[in-house]
Formats: sequence, structure tokens, C-alpha cells
Amino acid sequence: WVCSDAARTSFEAMTAGRADICFLAIEPAREAQVAFTAPYVVIEGVFAVPADSAVTTAADVDRKHVRIGVKQGSAYDLFLSRTLEHASVVRADDGVQVFLDQGLEVAAGIRQPMTEFVSSHRGFRLIEGRFMEIRQALGTTRTRSPETIQFLRAFVDDLKASGFVADSLRRSGQPDATVPPASAPRPSGPSDGAHWPQAG
Repeated sequence: WVCSDAARTSFEAMTAGRADICFLAIEPAREAQVAFTAPYVVIEGVFAVPADSAVTTAADVDRKHVRIGVKQGSAYDLFLSRTLEHASVVRADDGVQVFLDQGLEVAAGIRQPMTEFVSSHRGFRLIEGRFMEIRQALGTTRTRSPETIQFLRAFVDDLKASGFVADSLRRSGQPDATVPPASAPRPSGPSDGAHWPQAG
């Protein structure tokens, strides 16, 4: 295992050959190098603002002179960087901390930790609704064999269909995360089981 606390370093570890697979959000900027499975969970990206901010909807964020704190290399950093037309992104190891330290207008992040942030810090609120869906998936380098990539895709489908992913999310305190349906029925019977392919 190669442990990482940021998507950016996880991506770098795999593309540098220090890891064989990764758990990352599907993003166009990554797909040139990463072959992804279907998403195994979908989580929401949301904005936080000071309580007295004039920003009331996600659409209000993309305006001149609006600065958004993000975690560098995260899925929402990549998404906002390619979709914003007027607002600017401020990157740091901790998007919420740079939002606080620099007095930025907006912070971007994942719903659960952002909800915890506004609950524990008076004077801040979440913008209603989400600004993106973060589709978390299993990935490997595109240099792997087609058989290996197909195995990983079938493996993730099986984990979703069996209820393993949903149960794991409940046990880890994330019951509100959405598990997309499997793309194929789960096999059953004596042949039901995964066999790791040869490395490709």
C-alpha cells in the first residue's frame, strides 16, 4: 500500500510506477493516463461562504473578484479550473485553511467535511445544493493490458452489486454517499469469485 492524504499525490504515485492501482475521482485531466472503472460512489462538491456573504447559489460563485479556496489537485480543483470563467482558484494543501487564512470569498470541498466545518465554526454557511458530483472510481495506468482493466471494472461492479460498497460506507459513517448501480448483474453459483489476472 502507498498511503496518501491527497488525490494529487495518489495520482503521482501511480503514474510514477510506485502504485499499481489508485482510488480517484474520474476527471478528464486524469483520463489521458488513467483507465477508470465505473464509479463505486458519488459524493457532492459544495461551497462554503461567510454567513453574511452575498453569494447565495452556486451560480453566484463564478464572478469577478471571487476567490475560491481548494485542495490542490483535488477533483473539485480540476473541475473548477476547467469550468470557471470569471472567479479564480486559490490552491493549497488545505482549501478550507487557505480560505480562512487569506479571507477568501468561497471555500470548495466535499459535503461531509464541509458540513462539519460550518457546524463547528460560527459565521459560515453552506451554499444550498452542489456544484458538482465527484465520481470516485478505481483506476490503473492505460499501459496495463485490456484484460487487467476489464477485470478491475468487473471487480468494482461485483462489489457494488453485492452490497459491499454500501455496507462499507455505512460502517465508516458515510451513509449519505450514493452508490451507483452495477452495470451488469452479479454472477452467482460455484463460479462466483474473482481471480486476479496476470500483471499486464
